[in-house]
Amino acid sequence: MAGLLTCLNYNEHLFDHRTVVLSQEVCRKARLSRDARFDGRFFTAVKTTGIYCRSICPATPPKEANVDYYPSAHQAAQAGFRPCLRCRPDSAPQSGAWLGNQALLNRAIKLINTGFLENQSLTEFSEYLGISDRYLRQLFVKHIGVAPKTYALYQQCLMAKQLLHQTQLPINQIAYACGFNSVRRFNDAFIKAMKLTPSQIRKSDSSPTDQLQLKLSYRPPYDWPRMQTFLQARLIEGLETIDTSTYGRTFELNGCKGSFKATHHPKQHAFMVRLQCEDLLQLRPILNNIRRILDLDTDVHLIETHLAQQLPEHFELKTGLRIPGIWSVFEAGIRAILGQQVSVQAAKNLVTQMVKELGERTANGSYFFPTAHDIVDSDLNFFKMPGARKKSLQSLAQHFITHDDAENPDTWLTIKGIGPWTINYAKLRGLNDPDIFLAGDLGIDKALKHNNNQSINPELMSPWRSYLTFQLWNQ
Repeated sequence: MAGLLTCLNYNEHLFDHRTVVLSQEVCRKARLSRDARFDGRFFTAVKTTGIYCRSICPATPPKEANVDYYPSAHQAAQAGFRPCLRCRPDSAPQSGAWLGNQALLNRAIKLINTGFLENQSLTEFSEYLGISDRYLRQLFVKHIGVAPKTYALYQQCLMAKQLLHQTQLPINQIAYACGFNSVRRFNDAFIKAMKLTPSQIRKSDSSPTDQLQLKLSYRPPYDWPRMQTFLQARLIEGLETIDTSTYGRTFELNGCKGSFKATHHPKQHAFMVRLQCEDLLQLRPILNNIRRILDLDTDVHLIETHLAQQLPEHFELKTGLRIPGIWSVFEAGIRAILGQQVSVQAAKNLVTQMVKELGERTANGSYFFPTAHDIVDSDLNFFKMPGARKKSLQSLAQHFITHDDAENPDTWLTIKGIGPWTINYAKLRGLNDPDIFLAGDLGIDKALKHNNNQSINPELMSPWRSYLTFQLWNQ
C-alpha cells in the first residue's frame, strides 16, 4: 500500500540502530488506542476525507480500509492530504526513526529548521555541509521521503499553522516569522501545502491567545521530577528560574535577546511555553532550541528498549530520563571549565558569580549570560582561582570570537586547560549529542563501580550513550 511504513514492534522489543520501522498492525493498534508514545512516529491519512492526523487524534477513528500510514507529515502532504484541525499535526513531536543514527542528516535538518536553506540554493547549502546536492537529496528522500527544499518549505508552513492556531499575531508578522519575504508568497505556499488559506485556519480556532504562547509536545514517558531536580541543583540565580512545574531563563540567539518560561502539563504530554523575543524572524530557531534543551524530540521508549537489552539484569533502569540541555555550546563550555574538579554546588556558585559580574542586567533584575567579548575584556579578578583556569576561560571565549567552527567542541582541544571531559560535557549538554559517554566523571565512575563495571560495556549502548550517562548519574 502506498505510503505505508514498516516499523518497530514494541511488544517484541526489536531494535536495530540503523533502521527503525513500524508495521501496519502496530500503527493500527497505536491509532485505535491513541497511544501517545507513537505521537509523531507516523501519521494516519484518511482517504474518505483527505485529511491526515496524529496517532492521538480525538476524532472517531476511521475504518482501517480507509486509511494509509505515512512516516512523516511531509509525505502525507505530498500525497495530497491536508492536516487535521483537531489534532494539529504541526504540534506533534518532531523526531523520526533515523534520529541519532544519521549524523549528517541530523545536522542538515537542524540547520534547515532554523531557516538555513531559505536564503541560499541547495548547492550552496550542500557545499556548506561538505557533500554534493545529489547526495543530500538522496539522504532526504531515503529517510524523510521528500526533497530538502520541499521539507524546508513544509516546515515553514507547519510553524505558520501553529502560530495561526495559538497566537493573535497578524498574518503579515507570521509570514515574516516563518521566513517568507512577502505575504503573497506565504499565502501561495500555505494554500499549496495545507489546502486551506491562513484565514481559514485562524477562523477554525475559537481561542487563540494574544500572548506569544506555544504548546510543545513530546512522546511519553517524560520524567520531569528528575529533570527538575537536575536543573534545580545547577540553577543560576538571575539567569534561570524553576519551580515544581516550570523552567525558564533569559537567552540570546543570533543577536536576538529574550526570555521564556516552559510549564509542564503531563496529562497533555507537552510544555506550554510563554515567550518574549525581540525579533520574530528568530522565533523558529528559538523554539527549536527550547525543544532541544528540554529534550522533547526523543523517543525514550525506543532508547530504553535498546539500553535494557545491553545492561545487566540487576541494573535498575529509570524510565523517562531526558538530557537537560544548556542554551548554547559556548555557555556549556564555560560552565564545564568552571566545573572542573569541583563539586556541583561550587561550580554553580562560580557560574552565578560570573553571570552577575559580567552579564548584561535587564530592567527586571535578571541577567543574560556573558558573551565571549565580555569574558575576553575582563581580567576575571573577581574569581579566587588559579590563573591557569582564568586563562582557559578567556582562551575559549577568544576561540569563539576568532573561529567560525568554534561551536564544534572538537576544535577546543588546542586550548590549554580543556580536555576530553570538558569537551564531552559541552557536547552532552550544549548540543544534546545523544551518544556521549562521560568517561572519567566521578559520579559515573562511582556508579560503574557500584554496578560492577565489568558487566557494563558503554560501546554496546551506541548511539544512545548519553542516556546511559544519565542513567548512571541517577543510580
